[in-house]
Amino acid sequence: MQTYDCEPTLTDAQVLEFCKRGYLMLEGVVPDTINRRTCEYIDVNKFRTFQATINNPLGQEDWFVENVLLNPQAAGAVRSLLGKNFGLPIRPSNHWVQCPAPAQQWHRDGGSHYGSELNHLQVFYYPQDTPLELGPTEVLPGSHFLFALQSWMSHYNGIRGGVKTAAPAGTIFITVYSIWHRRTASTVPGIRSLLKYCYWRTVPPQRDWICEPDFNFGTAPYSWDGWPSPPPRQQHRDWYDAAQMFFWVCGKAKEFPAFVGGGGWPMAYSPSRKPEGFHKFPADG
Repeated sequence: MQTYDCEPTLTDAQVLEFCKRGYLMLEGVVPDTINRRTCEYIDVNKFRTFQATINNPLGQEDWFVENVLLNPQAAGAVRSLLGKNFGLPIRPSNHWVQCPAPAQQWHRDGGSHYGSELNHLQVFYYPQDTPLELGPTEVLPGSHFLFALQSWMSHYNGIRGGVKTAAPAGTIFITVYSIWHRRTASTVPGIRSLLKYCYWRTVPPQRDWICEPDFNFGTAPYSWDGWPSPPPRQQHRDWYDAAQMFFWVCGKAKEFPAFVGGGGWPMAYSPSRKPEGFHKFPADG
C-alpha cells in the first residue's frame, strides 16, 4: 500500500463537525480539464462495471492520482482525519448509471462497523455536473453511528434529514465508511458516473490538524442544535457519540469521561451549570 503525507487543512471545529455529520462536501475542487479527461477515460475504457473496476488502471494514472486522489483540498482533509502517511486508494470503482433510473435502497457498504474509531474513509468524486435530475447520492447525517442490518434498511424510502449531494463537476465528498447512503432517482436521460475509493489510517490518532487556540473540549458544540432536522437516533446519543469519536481522533480516548444519561456531559452542559458526575470538565488542548 502506498502512503502519502501533506499539511492538514481542517480545524478543530471542522473535525468535530465531521464526527457529528459523518461526511464533508468539497465542491468543485478538481479542475475542469481533469473532470473532462476523467469522463473521456470512462467512455473510452468502458469503465462501468465491477469487473472493469478490478482490471482498470485509472488509480495508477499520474494525472488522476495528482489531481483527484492527491487533490490538495481533499488530501488535506483526509490528512486531518487519518493522520500522517495515510494509505492511498488501491482501486477506484465507478458507480455508472444510465439515467433515468429508480432510486437505490438505503445501505451501508460491506465491512461496515460502528463505534468511535475512525481508521478509514470512503470518498466519492463526481467528474461531471450532477444535479438532482441525475440522481446524486443521498447520505443520512449521523447514521454512521446507527447500527442496522441490511435487511432492516431496505424498506425505507425518503428519510427525514437525508442530504442529496447534488453538486458541480469536480466535487469530492468524504464520508465515514459506515454512513447510510443510496443513489437517488434520476428523472432525465443521461449518464451519471460516480467514482468511489477509500483511504486508510497507518498511525495512531492524535490532534495534529489546525488547532484553534480557544477550542475547549468541555464546552465544544457536540449537539445537533440548529440543524435542519433532529438526528435519526435515540435521544442524546448523537451528542455522546460525536464527542466520543472526536476524543478518539484526538488521541484522547482514555480521557473520555464515560458519563451517560440526560444529566451527564455533554448532554446537560450549559455555562451556568455543571453536568452530574463532574468535578471538572475534560482537559483543554
